[in-house]
Amino acid sequence: MTDGNISLYQIFNTVAESQNISHAAKRLFISQPAVSKSITNLEENLGVTLFIRTSRGVKLTKEGLTLYEYTKNAFELLRHGEESIHRIRELGIGHLQIGTSTTLCKYLLLPYLNPFVKEYPHIKITIENQSSYQTLEKLEKGTLDIGLVAKPENKKDFHFYSLGQIEDIFVATNSYLNHLSLRENSSDIFSTANIMLLDKENVSRKYIEDYFKARQIEPKHILEVGNMDLLIEFAKTSLGVACVIKKFVEKELADGTLVQIPLTVPIKKREVGFCYVKSTFLSDSMKKFIDFIKAFS
Repeated sequence: MTDGNISLYQIFNTVAESQNISHAAKRLFISQPAVSKSITNLEENLGVTLFIRTSRGVKLTKEGLTLYEYTKNAFELLRHGEESIHRIRELGIGHLQIGTSTTLCKYLLLPYLNPFVKEYPHIKITIENQSSYQTLEKLEKGTLDIGLVAKPENKKDFHFYSLGQIEDIFVATNSYLNHLSLRENSSDIFSTANIMLLDKENVSRKYIEDYFKARQIEPKHILEVGNMDLLIEFAKTSLGVACVIKKFVEKELADGTLVQIPLTVPIKKREVGFCYVKSTFLSDSMKKFIDFIKAFS
């Protein structure tokens, strides 16, 4: 079906609704002869007669009635489509898919989402919790819109909007450290303590392992934990020395529940922020979210 045929079907549908060629011409803002010519062309294309001319106007033939059922449904669907688009634009309806780790979701994403959802209640938010590596992979594949991640090492294909730096530290309770000093004579905490780290799928774990390797540190006892919240809770219950993000234990450090283990060489701070592929199509929802995080920060 060509674009010309679509125009013929629109004229046919209007004539069928009006049952009068002159009335249809007024609705279409074209001349009556142009309407008659279009109907004739369509009848010739289909090889059937679509209308019977009467003294009061026109009447659909059996073939014309069959065709009208299809054109009526087609143009009603188009009208519904236009109405939906107008509604989406007016209400700001959309869908945003965000990828991030459980830790960054709780401590960094949620403070943004709460006011954003209040401002744009008709935008549906889908959050996928996974490592930064997996989030970046899905961004490249186009199955996510935006991610909250540690700054990619190779970010030439990404736009990265930094939310600032985070610092990895080691913490424990005074109780655990006191008991450890009674059991062990060594001052090397990494060779004597139970060192609690995130699992190997996590970007933070790789970052800490690189730190260990560069300083020739070889922990003797490692306990792997699935998320940051558990690491913090395990540390608070005196199960060992946990590697956590300092920003997320500020309260515990301030009230003395946890103490920071001093390091000869501090772990280098790293950036986290929102990331999306440069070549991606920015939907209206994405534009609203990007503008919001820039204004909110």
